[in-house]
Amino acid sequence: MAVTADSTSGIPQTYDRYQEIRSFDESKCGVKGLVDAGITKVPRFFIRPPEDIAADDINTGEWINTQFTIPVIDLKNMDSRRAESVAGVKRAAEEVGFFQVVNHGMENRVLEEMLEAVRGFHEQPREVKEEYYSREMTRKVKYVSNFDLYKSKYANWRDTLFCVMGPDPLDPQELPLVSRDIMMEYSNKVCKLATVLFELLSEALGLKSDHLKEMDCVKGQALLSHYYPACPEPELAMGTTKHSDPDFLTILLQDDIGGLQIFHQNHWIDVPPVHGALVVNIGDLLQASTG
Repeated sequence: MAVTADSTSGIPQTYDRYQEIRSFDESKCGVKGLVDAGITKVPRFFIRPPEDIAADDINTGEWINTQFTIPVIDLKNMDSRRAESVAGVKRAAEEVGFFQVVNHGMENRVLEEMLEAVRGFHEQPREVKEEYYSREMTRKVKYVSNFDLYKSKYANWRDTLFCVMGPDPLDPQELPLVSRDIMMEYSNKVCKLATVLFELLSEALGLKSDHLKEMDCVKGQALLSHYYPACPEPELAMGTTKHSDPDFLTILLQDDIGGLQIFHQNHWIDVPPVHGALVVNIGDLLQASTG
């Protein structure tokens, strides 16, 4: 518990951070629920400390927009251009750890319907979503706001629908009706794309194309659908804090709003949305396995 002074009266005020977090969590409303309730001030446990904001300011500048772009790997006609694709993946993985893929075999319809399904779930009334709200580690399908809500320095301004799609097949009936069909279709297509990417990465390492697949890199799959409601004080909060991904590979579908950044050579780099593209991140486990 913290003790602060009221700015108008100077009277000491107690602030019970744990209780505020607990009340938010038990409401099962998520960040979207706060916005729907019409709040005009960001709750204190979402506010970033001044030193974090200052640290980010140091790592911004014109260099971001003028001297670097995320590598783009074109998978079109890969049978005749495989060596080019392998070389591109190798260079991007070694130098950046991120790249975008285009002509990856997933129709724009699937991508657009997936984004619509994410919005569709999160924009439902709280009473509909709350049956999925859970912090149970073993639950395969759950909706939650901040996995580390009780441990983090400050909370992220976002809600998440988390679905474990593999290695054990998920019963589609466990998925929310509003997003069920497209999530199953998207998951299957992403798994096929991941297999292709692991083949290219294996060859980039000078190994047989099935090497990473044989290490079971493709087996596990989690589908995280993040939702970032409009924030009344965006200068105080953050949608996603600085982090690395604890997996083999992340395949990210952006909407057209943007906001995604990567940290490269001590600078935050914007990753502008490219229509039809998917962003690929080399995860911690793959780096550890091949480093």
